[in-house]
Amino acid sequence: MTAVLRADGLGKKYRKRWALTGCSLEIPQGHVTGLVGPNGAGKSTLLNLAAGMLTPSAGTIEVCGGRPGNGPAQLAKVGFVAQGAPTYAGLTIADHLTLGAKLNPNWDDSLACKRIQQLGLDTSQRAGKLSGGERAQLALTLGIAKRPELLLLDEPVAALDPLARREFLQDLMEAVAEHGLNVLLSSHLIADLERVCDRLIVLVAAEARLEGEVDELLATHHRLVGPRRDLGTLPSDQHVVSASHTDRQTTLIVRTGAPILDPAWTVSPLTLDDLVLAYLAKPARPALEVLR
Repeated sequence: MTAVLRADGLGKKYRKRWALTGCSLEIPQGHVTGLVGPNGAGKSTLLNLAAGMLTPSAGTIEVCGGRPGNGPAQLAKVGFVAQGAPTYAGLTIADHLTLGAKLNPNWDDSLACKRIQQLGLDTSQRAGKLSGGERAQLALTLGIAKRPELLLLDEPVAALDPLARREFLQDLMEAVAEHGLNVLLSSHLIADLERVCDRLIVLVAAEARLEGEVDELLATHHRLVGPRRDLGTLPSDQHVVSASHTDRQTTLIVRTGAPILDPAWTVSPLTLDDLVLAYLAKPARPALEVLR
């Protein structure tokens, strides 16, 4: 399967601090991938590296078959909506569309104009006068109308109210369905990722800690509750993600592709929120958990 993004040992260092280190992951084509992690985990750094806005300090990254930022043809393959959905406050919506057409060789003007009309936006209005939701929609329009192979979105809905957030995500999914976009979406909002993403990357302490398709991740992770137990007695195919104990009870989150047959355990499924929180809390380890 062809990868739309591939990183191998990728790292970025700012002076003495590594913002991203040893990041190895692969995103196949045909997915909306959610990128989640705490502040400072390296999410924005990864997206900026993928967009060609930054150069790696270590390792390699390949996007859409080429090196990010390597000439006009490569730049045309990637759309990037940075954090805060930046637009030019003094320019009108029409100015933004004109600028998009001049800067992007694959620009789809009919698509851009149709989206702006559907959103009910006045093309003579300056971006600085738009609401947060309207600016986010304008930025999304510019990203989609570029006709990229990969669309990168860095916390695009973080500052929006629930209604504007829902409208933005609905429009994004319609664009994915209509135009076959590959999307890498960074967000703290797990519920939003659950609505739109079919693939997940958990980035913690500048390392990719979990990667895989959402359905498979949920199917292979379980919560076990039972009598207190030494973890060394567990079957070898049950990988413990988190564990807590009382004097009489043990609660585990485990990853396994095999049935859990021990009758002492009460087995229950995880929500996506449960899964993400378990990996966010898990101590750092050298190996990447990959489920493909």
